[in-house]
Amino acid sequence: MSPFSLPDAFYHQQDEGRFLPTEATIGPWSSLTQHGGPPIALISRALRSYPAPPELEIARITAEILGPIPVEPCEITVRTLRPGKRIELLQAEMRCNDRTVLLAHAWLLERQPNCLEPVPDPFTPPDLPEEQPQRYFSGMGPFPYAQAIEWRFTEGCFSRQGPATVWARPRIPLVKDATPHSLDALLLMLDSANGISAELDINSWSFVPVDLTLNMHRLPEGPWVGMDARTQIDSGGVGAVTTSVFDTQGALGRSLHTLFVRPLR
Repeated sequence: MSPFSLPDAFYHQQDEGRFLPTEATIGPWSSLTQHGGPPIALISRALRSYPAPPELEIARITAEILGPIPVEPCEITVRTLRPGKRIELLQAEMRCNDRTVLLAHAWLLERQPNCLEPVPDPFTPPDLPEEQPQRYFSGMGPFPYAQAIEWRFTEGCFSRQGPATVWARPRIPLVKDATPHSLDALLLMLDSANGISAELDINSWSFVPVDLTLNMHRLPEGPWVGMDARTQIDSGGVGAVTTSVFDTQGALGRSLHTLFVRPLR
């Protein structure tokens, strides 16, 4: 799939809460399954769009990946677990083929601008670099999800093991004919943190994220978002990816993946 044949979006909305994934959602392992980024971004969009008091903003999202997510129509439902005027907890569920494939929870907190002196985030984002050639994992070649996003690295790359820092922006909208949102762009990219900071050969090892947690002290702004990712793996085959996230205005939070690591057979 070339960048010139990209679909018009990652998803087409078929009905209220029902979506059809396009080829752009396909990850590196199988043409039958989605990369984790698009469905996590889609379920967070449902959480963000759910009715809530206007003063509340998403401060944390946790997604639990319950198994491979097929490139099949999916349905998302949202409900309130803990209502409140200043603090609220939402839950969203994604189902494909009558099976729950993704669960997500979001804490919404009341924001009061300038109510105290801020404690600055110590992470300093790098400058956004110039346009770069798009290169992917060694031995794999390009795959649709990666080609649907523009990547600009300041440290590391897909084909080099170790920590990495990258700016990214989607080439196509998350949902056809829907207004783009910077949180969608951030979550589209963020599930790649384990891939860009891989400490093992992707052709020999599987390091599957079973979840993603994003904590933000503010929402992202603008089309460009970035991540600085580091992977740690224990000898027992369990790992974690810790990531600083940012945009052109500065640092905005942290994310964490839990990894299940095993050799490929």
